[in-house]
Amino acid sequence: MRLVLLGTGTSQGVPVIGCDCVVCQSNNPKDNRLRTSALVKTKSGNILIDIGPDFRTQMLKSKNNNIHSVLLTHQHRDHTAGLDDIRPIYYSHKKPINLYAEDHVFKALKSDFSYLFNDNEYPGKPKINVSIINDKPFDILNAPILPIRAMHHRLPILGYRIGDLSYVTDANYISPDEKKKIIGSKVLILNSLQRKPHISHYNLEQSLALIKELNPEKAYLTHISHEMGTYDSVSQELPKNVFLAYDNLEISF
Repeated sequence: MRLVLLGTGTSQGVPVIGCDCVVCQSNNPKDNRLRTSALVKTKSGNILIDIGPDFRTQMLKSKNNNIHSVLLTHQHRDHTAGLDDIRPIYYSHKKPINLYAEDHVFKALKSDFSYLFNDNEYPGKPKINVSIINDKPFDILNAPILPIRAMHHRLPILGYRIGDLSYVTDANYISPDEKKKIIGSKVLILNSLQRKPHISHYNLEQSLALIKELNPEKAYLTHISHEMGTYDSVSQELPKNVFLAYDNLEISF
């Protein structure tokens, strides 16, 4: 299987509107970050993790035109606001798109996208199969999905382990029992917002400490803000098995 990091930026993206910092003014394309999302490519189809406001742009850039299933980590808009843009994918393939999320996430989606979830059927409305999940394992396209419970300040969210890959974003706490689900991963994708401490995200120091504890073969930092620093400068500081992720990076696992 392969993972494509469609977006690696925080909720504002990078560059930030109106900002003239060295990161936002960088000419390095690796410093331009759309909102965080990832695509898991399997032999049987594509699984999307989060569908933020840059989803349309991400699909066009990556030249992907089919999504079998969408896994949501939580209900914040930078991870769900692109849900309306699944319409052309449904129109093209005429197959319902499977949506997996916790019950409290679906309650938020029903408020934000009421037309998708009400009983009023009409031409142009995409069909979505809703699956309410919790922290119990399940399968998609014959791939085992192991939810990883984490906390985003006071909000419970889910990361996911898929085979040898663990993906956790928007977290600042993972319990010892949930960490056990990650141990043994060949690849860990972990959020790392900035250098300074933050109320709801791991900062660089915390991310590196957790990676050292969990000891994956390789780790990639995602959900990065412009306050982290440029790709080139931060990359020079990282341990040899830790990398700053960037948009459209493709990883085999």
